Amino acid sequence: MLPANPRRYRLAVGGQTMHVMEFGQGFPVLLLHGNPTWGFLYRKVIQALPPDRFRCIVPDLVGLGLSSKPRLFAEHTLENHVRWFGSLLDQLALEQLIFVGQDWGGPIGLRALADRPGLARGMVLLNTGARPPPPGYEATSFHRFTQYPILSDFVFRYFDLPQRALHRAQGDAESIRGEVAAAYRYPLRGMENNLAPLALARMVPTDPEPDHPVVQALVVTERFARSFEGPVAIVWGTRDPIFGESLGAMVELLPDAEVHETQAGHFLQEEEPLLIAAAIRGVQERIVSGIVDSGEAWFSTARHDGKTWLRFNLVNLHTRERHIRHLAGRVIETARGRLDC
Repeated sequence: MLPANPRRYRLAVGGQTMHVMEFGQGFPVLLLHGNPTWGFLYRKVIQALPPDRFRCIVPDLVGLGLSSKPRLFAEHTLENHVRWFGSLLDQLALEQLIFVGQDWGGPIGLRALADRPGLARGMVLLNTGARPPPPGYEATSFHRFTQYPILSDFVFRYFDLPQRALHRAQGDAESIRGEVAAAYRYPLRGMENNLAPLALARMVPTDPEPDHPVVQALVVTERFARSFEGPVAIVWGTRDPIFGESLGAMVELLPDAEVHETQAGHFLQEEEPLLIAAAIRGVQERIVSGIVDSGEAWFSTARHDGKTWLRFNLVNLHTRERHIRHLAGRVIETARGRLDC
């Protein structure tokens, strides 16, 4: 069910390992999932993106998917997940990327990117959180239940929850059934592998005091989001029982974002992959168009065999020929001005 020819590898990240899949080549797009899924969640989105135009990088969060599985609840803190993901970013050594985040992937990714200014050139946010809970916030009954020791351990780990009930969080319950549902359960089979879903659920603050470590991290992500100057798209599923009613807060945080409101549920990648892919393409086009309009030196020149060659710093001309043709008029006009020809 995955797109063809994935490049798969693992990276050591501070005592753990993160499994990564890559597809295509071109502008880097880093797609980060949340709880309790893995990179499989983005397969339909990736299939809708031109492989000669985008390099899709899809890591599995530590504890989920095919990444390593810590054995202790105490290891699952937002600080640790940010540190692990940040180590992955540093090892990838990218100069730029479009960040796509959903569920816990949003705050984990945004917090790590806040420490790496300039790396993210654009963002697509999907049913996630990026700011501290507002006054009067009440955690969902699902998250409050996770705080009961022993009882929640038994229910979550012996009955494989919530991974056996993902369809209940969807706008269309049939979007996660059969082989698809089994693919989500597969990496978490067995007690030795299924600690993370409960641990990540317990990370959600049920009593969000200002000194709560998650709240403190969300203060940083909110500051990062409010100051972000690149193009942003928001794609939201309003039938999500967790984030469905939070679209307004996200729009207030990112008032210049392009917004797509849908009837999808929490795992909207299963229900609206084409819309998400279109949002990624749109963000990338706005990045490239903005670079041309701003007059940044996004290409360099060289003479070889009596010809002038242009080497693009942000776009690989060979692997992205089709997209370059789309922008050729503006690029050539800019290049002529620089080369005085």
